[in-house]
Amino acid sequence: MDCQNIIRVLRHKDFIKVDNNGICFENGATIYAKEIKNNIFLLFVILKDIEIENIQALIAHFDSFSSIGLKEPEQIMFYLSIKDKDDLHYFEQYLKAAHN
Repeated sequence: MDCQNIIRVLRHKDFIKVDNNGICFENGATIYAKEIKNNIFLLFVILKDIEIENIQALIAHFDSFSSIGLKEPEQIMFYLSIKDKDDLHYFEQYLKAAHN
C-alpha cells in the first residue's frame, strides 16, 4: 500500500498532522486528524515498521483537538486496521453509509 499517496489525499481533504507525544499511539506513529462533529474526530494513524506499513482508522471522541496524540480518547466509536486495498474500500463504504 502506498502510504505517501494516502498522506497526500489526507492533506488535500484538510486533515491536520498531529504530534504524537502521548502513550495512546505507538511510538513513531504519524497521526492525521479531522473533526467531523463536535469533539468527534476521524483519525488515520500510520504505523511504520521495518516489515509492514499499517494504517489504523478511528472515529473517536476526545475532549479537544489538542488532546489527540497526548491522551487516550474518551470513546472509540469505530476502529479499522487497514493493511490492504480491500480494507480501505470497506472503510470508504462505511463512511458513505454513515454520511447518508
